[in-house]
Amino acid sequence: MLVAKAGKNGRKSSIWRGVPRWARICTVFGTVLMVLSGGVLVVTEVLTARYEGAVGKADLFGDQAAGAQPRKSDIKGPLNILLVGIDPRNPETPPLADSIMVLHVPSSMDRAYLFSMPRDLYVDIPAFEPANFHGERTKLNAAMSFGSQIPGKNPDAARGFELLSKTVQRETGIKRFDAGAIINFTGFQKIVDAMGGVTMYIEREVRSEHREPSGRHREGKPGGGGYIGPQAVYKKGTQHLSGWQALDYVRQRYPKNGVPDADYGRQRHQQQFVKAMAGQAFSADVVANPIKLDKVLRAAGQSLIFSGRGNSVVDFALALKNIRPNTIQMIKLPGGPVFDGDKYKGEQFKAGVDDFFTALHNEQLDPFLLEHPDFVNKNK
Repeated sequence: MLVAKAGKNGRKSSIWRGVPRWARICTVFGTVLMVLSGGVLVVTEVLTARYEGAVGKADLFGDQAAGAQPRKSDIKGPLNILLVGIDPRNPETPPLADSIMVLHVPSSMDRAYLFSMPRDLYVDIPAFEPANFHGERTKLNAAMSFGSQIPGKNPDAARGFELLSKTVQRETGIKRFDAGAIINFTGFQKIVDAMGGVTMYIEREVRSEHREPSGRHREGKPGGGGYIGPQAVYKKGTQHLSGWQALDYVRQRYPKNGVPDADYGRQRHQQQFVKAMAGQAFSADVVANPIKLDKVLRAAGQSLIFSGRGNSVVDFALALKNIRPNTIQMIKLPGGPVFDGDKYKGEQFKAGVDDFFTALHNEQLDPFLLEHPDFVNKNK
C-alpha cells in the first residue's frame, strides 16, 4: 500500500534524494513573458511579423493528427494555458518536463492565476497510441518522455507535450487547454540577458549548489557526491540578476543552500521570477528602447514552440493585453511525499487541492482564496 511517510523531523521527501541535474530548473518564464506582454511589446507591424515568424510552431495537442480543422476565432475567457520548460539535450534523448505551470485567465480577461504542478507528482499517465505507450503510474514529468518516443524516429517533444497535457488534464479536471508552449533553458537565459537582466526581491539568502561567484560551474567532488569551491550567493533583498544568475537562482532547492521548503520553495521562487520578468518587460527601459525590444522579441521567439490551437501567439498576446504583473496571482498547491514501504514514489497533493480545482472550474477562485489564504504565494 502506498502511504505518505515522514522521516526525521517529519521532513523526509524526494528533495533529499539524489543529485540534481542541470535539467531540473524552471524554464517557462520566457513563455509567460511572451504571453503577457502583448499589446505593449507588439507595437509595430515590422516587430509583429518578426516576432510571429521567429516563434516555433507545432501541433502540441494532437489537433492535426486527430483531423481537427484549424480555426481562428475571438479569444475569450476563461482560458487555461499550459507552459512547460525542458532541457534540450541531444536529439536522441527523450525530453523530461523540468517545469510545468498552468496560467488560468478568468472570463474577465483582466487578471490571471499561475500555479505549478509538482514535477514529481505521482500520477496515472494514460496510454498513448502514437508512442506505443500502454500507461503507467509514475512521476508526472515522465509523461513528456514517454509521449515523445515515436517508434523508428528521434524523440518528438511536441508529442511528449501532448501526453503531458492529457495527464495534467486528468489531474486537474481541466477539460481543454486553449494554448500551450515549450521553452528551453538556454532560451530563458538569452531572454533575460536581452532585457539587460531582471530585478527581483529575494526572500532569503540562497547559496548556489552549482555556480561560483564568477558564474563558472563549481568543480565536482572526486568520486561524485557534490561540489567543491566557492558558491555564488544571492542575498536577501532587491537584487538585479543577469541571465546565468537568474537561471541558477531559480533552480536551487536544497535546505543546505538556504531553501528550507525545498522543491516547493523552488516553485515559489520560479513564480516570483515570472512576475519580476513580466514587470521588466513592461518597463520603459524595454518598451521605449527599440534595439533592446527587438532583441527581447527575437530571443523569446527563438526559444519557444507555441500552439494557440488556431490562433497565433500575437493573437493571444493582444487578447491578454489587459493583464499586468500586479494582476497575476501566484498559487501554491500543497503537497507531500508518497512512499511504498521505504521506497519514495513521488509527491501527492494534500487536502484542499481538489477544492481549488473545483473553484477554478466554477470561476470561484477569488472567494476560495479568501477562505484559503495558505494557497496564496507571496511576492516576498
